Amino acid sequence: MQLDHARHAINQQETHLNPTLVVYFPIDDRCHLLLRPPHFSFRSPAGGHEDGGHRGGAGGAAVNSSATTARHRFRATSQATSPRRIRRRQCADDHPDFQVGCSEVARDQHRIDANRFEEIRGEVSKKLRAFQQFCRPHTIYGTIIGITSVSLLPMKGLDDFTMTVLRGYLEALAAALCMNIYVVGLNQIFDIQIDKVNKPGLPLAAGEFSVKTAVFLVLIFLIMSFSIGIHSGSAPLMCSLIVSFILGSAYSIEAPLLRWKRHAFLAASCILFVRAILVQLAFFAHMQQHVLMRPLAPTKSLVFATVFMCCFSAVIALFKDIPDIDGDRDFGIQSLSVKLGPHRVYQLCISILLTAYGAATLVGASSTNLFQKIITVSGHGLLAFTLWQRGRHFEVENQARVTSFYMFIWKLFYAEYFLIPFVQ
Repeated sequence: MQLDHARHAINQQETHLNPTLVVYFPIDDRCHLLLRPPHFSFRSPAGGHEDGGHRGGAGGAAVNSSATTARHRFRATSQATSPRRIRRRQCADDHPDFQVGCSEVARDQHRIDANRFEEIRGEVSKKLRAFQQFCRPHTIYGTIIGITSVSLLPMKGLDDFTMTVLRGYLEALAAALCMNIYVVGLNQIFDIQIDKVNKPGLPLAAGEFSVKTAVFLVLIFLIMSFSIGIHSGSAPLMCSLIVSFILGSAYSIEAPLLRWKRHAFLAASCILFVRAILVQLAFFAHMQQHVLMRPLAPTKSLVFATVFMCCFSAVIALFKDIPDIDGDRDFGIQSLSVKLGPHRVYQLCISILLTAYGAATLVGASSTNLFQKIITVSGHGLLAFTLWQRGRHFEVENQARVTSFYMFIWKLFYAEYFLIPFVQ
């Protein structure tokens, strides 16, 4: 019986594999090895060829022994190439004929993984750049520098710089930044068609963000802003957030009695009130009254900052419409640049700024502290000269130069906040 079973097994192998036995072993998760063991043939002791069940003979014992040997070889080969025991180095040592093939497969897979990683990194970078543009970085910088400068005004000495003061400052800054993103993001949602003409690089106008994504972002940042304000327990901070929310919404939302940006006076008033009055008074009160627990008392530097920033905010509100004149005219936005022309608005803005710098120089000269007097007088004089020098090369017809000059005005805006704490 054993002899019959052995012959039947050998016959099955030769009949189906003709006459080569193909064994398929996994080397690892990417590379497979194809082995072709030698042809199974057996000879009887009398020299007769015993080939499975197809050839007769008297060598039963020899067949049984050969079949057993074949099974042992098969089992040994299978164990040697088991996935749990095999390694890529063993594949190279034991099967040199397949080393090149395994290396090529691994190299191709590595290239695929590397390309996929580059695609993901590129997509993430693209989304981050789009989000950065969505936040309008120049307004973010203005908010950070402005609130930091105003928060320093109530400080009377180094003893005031405590962890409590730092926490109060960071709460105010975080809430203001979230509200800033809400306001500029909301404006982009309602200005998609205008921005396709005026600012085609913005994410909504360029199609990098969907409207649903933009709505989700502005709602999230609005919730975050109010959550931080409520958690702080500061009345001045909450007041500034509520007023910013109302004015920012009224400025942009297309609804009856809203969309104030259509009207030059209302649009300028929104920007002036938030940037010049609200930032100075509300955050000064937050630091002095809520954080430092002192009675609210305005200082010379606070009054100067409020008056000077009224002039500066008016210039920003007027000048920002010069590069946007084409889209505003097409969509019925009656900005001052549309009504008076960009050249007149430009001259008006330069005149306002030079007058403000002249007044600031006189205020600085009245200081009793020599060091503060030198800083404020020389600082404002240098900024005024830089503005005059840059304005000589301004071309209203050159869109690139108009946009560049607008960003230059924002840089002057940042620089002023570095000088305000020295006005005492």
